[in-house]
Amino acid sequence: MTETAEKIDYSSTLYLPQTDFPMRAGLPQKEPETVARWQKMELYKKLRASAAGREKFVLHDGPPYANGNIHIGHALNKILKDVINRSFQMRGFDANYVPGWDCHGLPIEWKIEEKYREKGKNKDEVPVNEFRKECREFASGWIGIQTEEFKRLGIEGDFENPYTTMNFHAEARIAGELMKIAKSGQLYRGSKPVMWSVVERTALAEAEVEYADVESDMIWVKFPVIEGPDALAGAFVVIWTTTPWTIPGNRAIAYSSRYAYGLYEVATAENDYGPQPGEKLIFAKRLADESAAKAKVTFKFVRDVEAADLAAITCAHPLHGQGGGYAFNVPLLDGEHVTDDAGTGFVHTAPSHGREDFEAWMDNVRVLEERGISSTIPFPVDDAGYFTADAPGFGPDAEGGAGRVIDDKGKKGDANDRVIKALIGRHALFARGRLKHSYPHSWRSKKPVIFRNTPQWFVTMDKDFGDGTTLRSRALNAIDETRFVPGAGQNRLRAMIEQRPDWVLSRQRAWGVPIAIFADDEGEILVDDEVNARILDAFEKEGADAWFAEGAKERFLGNDHDHARWHQVTDILDVWFDSGSTHTFTLEDRPDLKWPADVYLEGSDQHRGWFHSSLLESCATRGRAPYNAVITHGFTMDEKGEKMSKSKGNTVTPQEVMKDAGADILRLWVMTTDYWEDQRLGKTIIQTNIDAYRKLRNTIRWMLGTLAHDKGEAVALADMPELERLMLHRLAELDRLVREGYDAFDFKRIARALIDFSNVELSAFYFDIRKDALYCDAPSSLRRRAALQVIRTLFDCLVTWLAPMLPFTAEEAWLSRNPQAVSVHLEQFPTVPAEWRNDALAEKWRKIREVRKVVTGALEIERKEKRIGSSLEAAPAVHVADPDLLQALNGQDFAEICITSGIEVDGGEGPEDAFRLPDVAKVSVVPKLAEGRKCARSWRITTDVGSDPLYPDVSARDAAALRELGFKP
Repeated sequence: MTETAEKIDYSSTLYLPQTDFPMRAGLPQKEPETVARWQKMELYKKLRASAAGREKFVLHDGPPYANGNIHIGHALNKILKDVINRSFQMRGFDANYVPGWDCHGLPIEWKIEEKYREKGKNKDEVPVNEFRKECREFASGWIGIQTEEFKRLGIEGDFENPYTTMNFHAEARIAGELMKIAKSGQLYRGSKPVMWSVVERTALAEAEVEYADVESDMIWVKFPVIEGPDALAGAFVVIWTTTPWTIPGNRAIAYSSRYAYGLYEVATAENDYGPQPGEKLIFAKRLADESAAKAKVTFKFVRDVEAADLAAITCAHPLHGQGGGYAFNVPLLDGEHVTDDAGTGFVHTAPSHGREDFEAWMDNVRVLEERGISSTIPFPVDDAGYFTADAPGFGPDAEGGAGRVIDDKGKKGDANDRVIKALIGRHALFARGRLKHSYPHSWRSKKPVIFRNTPQWFVTMDKDFGDGTTLRSRALNAIDETRFVPGAGQNRLRAMIEQRPDWVLSRQRAWGVPIAIFADDEGEILVDDEVNARILDAFEKEGADAWFAEGAKERFLGNDHDHARWHQVTDILDVWFDSGSTHTFTLEDRPDLKWPADVYLEGSDQHRGWFHSSLLESCATRGRAPYNAVITHGFTMDEKGEKMSKSKGNTVTPQEVMKDAGADILRLWVMTTDYWEDQRLGKTIIQTNIDAYRKLRNTIRWMLGTLAHDKGEAVALADMPELERLMLHRLAELDRLVREGYDAFDFKRIARALIDFSNVELSAFYFDIRKDALYCDAPSSLRRRAALQVIRTLFDCLVTWLAPMLPFTAEEAWLSRNPQAVSVHLEQFPTVPAEWRNDALAEKWRKIREVRKVVTGALEIERKEKRIGSSLEAAPAVHVADPDLLQALNGQDFAEICITSGIEVDGGEGPEDAFRLPDVAKVSVVPKLAEGRKCARSWRITTDVGSDPLYPDVSARDAAALRELGFKP
């Protein structure tokens, strides 16, 4: 070789990758620019225009609450929704996403009240509509903030025209839905025990309650038997409760005819107080010894007590005489809710303070009246948690004033202590103790709630609509007709509907849609279409504030009704009724949407929240669910699986992740996690996703660089080399997987498949093999042109398939490849021809890759031992004793496939010291060095280097390419 030849620079003759698409993504800086570009170009409007006339796909947005910055749960939720919408939009649908916000209710009202308290003002001294105006402004401000935060996540939707529950039209529609329910006879005013927040002064729905451990007083109380079988004369029935303050509300004792009961006599007692020797007490047999131990006494069994004996018993109230009250009889009632796993086998029944107590009492009204016992339910506790006059000896007339269950700060009052002290004074206390247990708390104030009897407005679950259906039966039927993802959600919602009580709609607050009806003292509701029309017309024009304006009653009732009889209801609707009605003023009222929705998607807690209230509202007014499918996601924990909390310092906020790594990293985490279950997130997991993203980005970058030399030439499928046809086959397989995955909302399956395909089958296999041909082959090379066409197709498929998941990266890549394009999000998933599918070819190449795996393993050892630097320095001998594997190699350029400069293949077993892999039988490899000289252009070692005198330092293949290129040294 001449001195001149050694110095020839062939780099300009190689088709090396060329791209401005950077290796370092810089997502935190680049993504906001992309968001700004989308807004400036009005991408949302372009999406709608491009989809005009297509079949609609509607994912109805469950409204987040407008009262704070978004958290990781919001991010997970909105990203999932965005991916679903984009995936349907890019598959031939018009997937219009209308974001929404829940604006009414206590959290916002509470914030405004806090501002008042800080200034020493009282909310009740402020005109109600002035207060409501401040609530509206507060919610509006947070809608603006959350809108920008959602956009930063890459969420695309109609943020200029979202729905809000405080929109005037929305308020009118919500009120109108209530009127429909009232007209159908399903709305009634009743007095029932409901969960009541003393701190917030309002009734709460089950969905507004969470449970936390508390330590409570527990007491065993003796009720003296005053009527019953002679053998039980002078005995006591003993109950157990963890709410001593409810004893003044006791009206009955429940037992179960399913269990065995006995009469016991106290044999010994450790204490001078409490039960003493000779006292006779009735217990469930299974619980007698445990109860005796609590009182530090021993029992002597006297006799069995049959269910008929219990049914004949009447007791006196243990507080008989306290404050001059409790002089009524206490009956024993057979109750299904009684258990014998704790307590005494007898359940203290206070119908004012518990759902099961109330139901047991109401189920026995006729029996009670026949026994001369009044079925009237008392109101022993008021809205502030104080005992009333219905709790003699503890109410306003008691020494020291009324006792209190819970104070304004959610702390335990003196009610328990007062009741226990009174029971001790009447020798009615059998035992006492403390118990740590789960207790309901308001999810807003985080303070304990109580059950108290209050007049409220309810929607009945079991009244016949007149067509043989009830709200419960309609809802259960709708659940059966709904698709649930994951499927367990169906059983969960079904169980809730089967067991739920009537829906309490009224709240004693100021901010929200009022229960805009008129009722008389008996609870009869005025049903007048003209009155309702006046109310709804006012709400449309002025909002629900019209209900609270001066003269509203006269304005709406008009002159056709007795103003003295009809009272304007001032309670506010449960906010779950608001959000449960959103399908009416969005899906029904917007021409760019449709009813019912294809999908509702929220966290698993919404089985008792939005899924639940939407189901009931729609079934009550339309007879079916407002959705065809329900998707649920879990909650995000820290990396240890613990709940995130500020106090633990283990929270991860979407704002932090986007600032440090970018929204696409957060979206990739969502796409690669089992979102149906609870997920984990922390620094290590974020870094794992950053690493996965970099590999994916580098694959896209290499394709872009290689396609810089693409002239768009087409090669017929039949003319393509097998390797290219194999890649097209894999695209056909992936196309089916991707489409099925998006239909099944199984994003992890798609993400995992595309990441693995990118890393394993493209970067580490196909691209690795084809780099030599792509960089070095002549312009006319069929192999090179076919490879370019396949890479072009790979790029189009991968980037569009990934676009719903990684919208920023896909947009950047697409515009880098197609500078004149508007947006990748206006594209459709490419059509993959069925003829690309070739299972026989795939099976053949599976065998080829098995043999290749052994060669690669052998060469890796050679590299580690530094006997070779690159696989191009090798020309191994490959022995394939398996005839099927050997047949698969027939006609292949196996050296090219193994990226070696040469290779020998035979059908023998190979020498004993040859390299083998345990999982590939009958294949062995003997490493050898390639013979010849190293080509200065391709770096392959061949025996034909210098065969063309014009190019003395390159191989014949490279020399031919140089001649075609017109390169002269």
